Amino acid sequence: MRRSLRIGVIGGAGWLGGAIAGAVLDAGVVKASDLALSYRREKPGTLADAFWTADNQELADRSDVIIVSVRPEDWRSLKVDASGKLVISVMAGIRLVSLCKSHLTERAVRTLPNAAAKVGLSYTPWVATANVREDDRAIVRAIFEACGAQDEVASESQIDYLTGLSGSGPAFPALLASAMIEHAKGQGLSAEVAHRAVVTVLKGAGRLMERREECPSDIVRTFVDYRGTTAAAIEEMRASGFNDAVSRGLSAAFQKSVSMGDAS
Repeated sequence: MRRSLRIGVIGGAGWLGGAIAGAVLDAGVVKASDLALSYRREKPGTLADAFWTADNQELADRSDVIIVSVRPEDWRSLKVDASGKLVISVMAGIRLVSLCKSHLTERAVRTLPNAAAKVGLSYTPWVATANVREDDRAIVRAIFEACGAQDEVASESQIDYLTGLSGSGPAFPALLASAMIEHAKGQGLSAEVAHRAVVTVLKGAGRLMERREECPSDIVRTFVDYRGTTAAAIEEMRASGFNDAVSRGLSAAFQKSVSMGDAS
């Protein structure tokens, strides 16, 4: 009889590691008795039926799949032998070759979920080494579909780019929301009304784009062609360099991700 899958999350006490652990339990990817989580200082009171340890090697020894969820700067001092195991990194910037060398494995996957994993709406791109098997890939897909949506991409360069794009999670929509709220308050609206108006608009936009077949550029074109108030706003934002600002910001994030990898 084939035994059940055992997953370990190094950094399971952190927000991302904990979110992934909760998601795979809720989705039935793994049983609580087959889930191991590590912590640095104090054992959390969450996920009480899982196995908790402060010893990362103990976690690795009892796991088939090891998810490494620590800060990249903390990873460099992490000494874990994962020989013969599948290692999945959710850290920004750490290259596959570095993961394999450090953890003594040829089966490594580099991923980049975002903060929306906490609510099951993360987008997670991932790339694998040549030795990762098809059954390994099925496990990776199951883990990150439990957290939201996932795609295997063609190269680490694409992961570097998506680190800045989708890895941002709610940050870019929040940046837009913050600017809109401040402008609304400047027009005399109360902070409460401004916040509710803007957040509701963005939530509704996300739901509509998810359910409708049009791509975002088609939606923008529809509003521009209508020649109403929204068209006036869009044209002024574009004339003020909106598209260029977004492009430059994403390019800066891409270069930062590449430089983090170079340092690993």
